[in-house]
Amino acid sequence: MNNMAVLLRTITVIALTLSSTAEIAQVTKADARQTAQRPNVILIYADDLGYGDLSCYGSTKVKTPNVDRLASQGLRFKNAYATSATCTPSRYSLLTGEYAWRQKGTGIAPGNASLIIKPGRSTLPGVFKAAGYQTASVGKWHLGLGGPEGPDWNGDLKPGPVEVGFTHSYIMAATGDRVPCVYVENHRVVNLDPKDPIQVDYKQKIGDEPTGRENPDKLKMKPSHGHDMTIVNGISRIGYMTGGKSALWKDEDMADVFTKQAVQFIESTQKNKVAAQPFFLYFATHDIHVPRVPHPRFVGKSGLGARGDALLEFDWEVGEILKTLDRLQLTNNTLVLLSSDNGPVVDDGYQDQAVQKLSGHRPAGPLRGGKYSAFEAGTRVPLLVRWPGKVKPGQSDAPISQIDFLADFAALLGQQYNHTDAPDTENQLNALLGRDPTGRAEIVEHAGTLSIVQGSWKYIDPSDGPAFEKFTSTELGNNPQPQLYNLATDLGEKRNVANQYPARVQQLKQRLQEIRQKATQ
Repeated sequence: MNNMAVLLRTITVIALTLSSTAEIAQVTKADARQTAQRPNVILIYADDLGYGDLSCYGSTKVKTPNVDRLASQGLRFKNAYATSATCTPSRYSLLTGEYAWRQKGTGIAPGNASLIIKPGRSTLPGVFKAAGYQTASVGKWHLGLGGPEGPDWNGDLKPGPVEVGFTHSYIMAATGDRVPCVYVENHRVVNLDPKDPIQVDYKQKIGDEPTGRENPDKLKMKPSHGHDMTIVNGISRIGYMTGGKSALWKDEDMADVFTKQAVQFIESTQKNKVAAQPFFLYFATHDIHVPRVPHPRFVGKSGLGARGDALLEFDWEVGEILKTLDRLQLTNNTLVLLSSDNGPVVDDGYQDQAVQKLSGHRPAGPLRGGKYSAFEAGTRVPLLVRWPGKVKPGQSDAPISQIDFLADFAALLGQQYNHTDAPDTENQLNALLGRDPTGRAEIVEHAGTLSIVQGSWKYIDPSDGPAFEKFTSTELGNNPQPQLYNLATDLGEKRNVANQYPARVQQLKQRLQEIRQKATQ
């Protein structure tokens, strides 16, 4: 080969190399742009956390510095709502974009309930999964497991979270006060000895395990009402259980176990930096739900009894998540949301001194009612949103409902969803990110009866239910007559002005009826 040919070949190789390098650079820039538009998303979903329980929402009796850090770096909403005043329906609505009251069997689920979210339908985790995200559910589930025949605790527990859009799950089936008291990873009970099979019954006693009713001397925490069936870890529960001794949880370790699982999931998504997928983590903590048995390192630290100590434990969990994002340099490209499934309750079944040691703390803040209630404290909850560089820190008055999270993130990620499956979710992404101060035109609240908030007006539909729950000392908001409140001047819902504004009552009643009929049209 002569010198000219060698020169030409060299020039060709250099040109091809430069061209290839330019193409790689273009692809890398494109990937970087796509990654920037597809943030990691963490939804920290607290249990029974009230509007007044956090120091960033005005609490002076308990300090929550890690949550406060999230608030100071993000957006704090004053008018954010769960859809229901209890856990199962709120979680159903959050994950499906459909109001739970449209479907039978979506009330507070027993520990042996079948899965109430139909596999194959549109879901919030399904939206992320379709967008190429790794998705995980860690913590409280309380949406049932298994088919119509119920859960097979000694076999494959499916369908469950994996069948409705999560690529990984590490959960408790229901709540801490309900059997079975075991962890479930994907489709199996963790640490189950097949020679000691689990049996669960919610109608009659099975086996010879001691119960709170029969053996109160074996309890380290006594029930105040109900919660007197099978004893696990010195605490009597709702429901009967036998077997599975090697798999039983220890309540004091629950926050540590779930937090470790959440951190490990985040870490696992970063093992291969080149091919790392974005992730969605639904971190549903069990605090501050009963039984409140925080780890010994938190006991007595709040001065407010077990409930206050559980608030400190929850704040620690939030801090561990934030520290993990900082350590892995994920903070700037991770959207973190923190909210609650319903409002607060103090005595919810155990003698844990939460009532006696409130010491002036107001879990509902300025709101009336609490968990189970049609009044504002039942469903108006904290909501914090942090996304550095994308969400301007501050405060928002925009009305926000968790029912819209499915449509919000579908819009953010450019994904489609089945509007028949999710008839109630609507795109309020700009309000969620602080770009629109208007928010939702109306909020629908569910607590036995339905309520609607439109602007400053709130209408509560008549109900024949009890006005007061004596066991939990909760004003339930039920009334056989229509109720109308002007929240702008009467946030505590003390003055029912339905008689003064009959036209407003009729307008809101009609609008609520239209919403009820929406899915059948």
